[in-house]
Amino acid sequence: MNYQNVFVIVPCYNEELCIKKTLLDLRQTCPDIKIIAVNDGSSDNSLQQLKSIEDPQLVVLDIPINSGIGTAVQTGLLYASRNHAEYAVKFDGDGQHLATEIVDLLNTLMTTSTDLVIGSRFLINNSGFKSSFMRRIGIRLFKYLSGLLTGVPISDATSGFRAYNRRGLEFAAEYYPSFDYPEPEECILFLRNNFIVREIPCKMAERQGGTSSIKSYKALYFMVKVSLAMIMERFRSLKTKRSI
Repeated sequence: MNYQNVFVIVPCYNEELCIKKTLLDLRQTCPDIKIIAVNDGSSDNSLQQLKSIEDPQLVVLDIPINSGIGTAVQTGLLYASRNHAEYAVKFDGDGQHLATEIVDLLNTLMTTSTDLVIGSRFLINNSGFKSSFMRRIGIRLFKYLSGLLTGVPISDATSGFRAYNRRGLEFAAEYYPSFDYPEPEECILFLRNNFIVREIPCKMAERQGGTSSIKSYKALYFMVKVSLAMIMERFRSLKTKRSI
């Protein structure tokens, strides 16, 4: 299958130990895709690692100051949208997401009317992914809130492994949450605006390095903050665009 109109967005923050391997594996598995790596003000050698990769289909975007995952992802989405991507995939730079799973996300978009497809760790047995006790509580809470607020419970609302068709990409490029932990909020954003969101089972690995955006001692704060953001998103007006 030809994926020349597929852009894979890889946000990167302090991933010097794994970002190069992640992108090389991604390229080997998906030779036709365009890769958009967004360096979010890394304080390590991530940017140098990105620039050392010789790949004509790789674009490196550098945000000089760390601005958060929401800004990094939206930067990549805007680039993909403005360069006529038909599909976009969000893919973490820490080695958790498996390039071999991308084809299932894209096949779902190409064969159904889905606007946003999310790879869920919790729709598959023995996925190989392990998460902390507090994180599992948070994920269950977000699933409950998603069902309460939209009627659609999302089993893995924090999953960053997701893909968009052209309609979903254009919408996300304009309105992607600038919040620190944007994935659950994005689920509410899409569902309340009548986009079709679908989850499919996928495998994930443990992160291979880098800096997680969620520290264990901040887990409770994270759950409260994300829950409030999801509730506010349900009732927020879209009159003001959030493009950067």
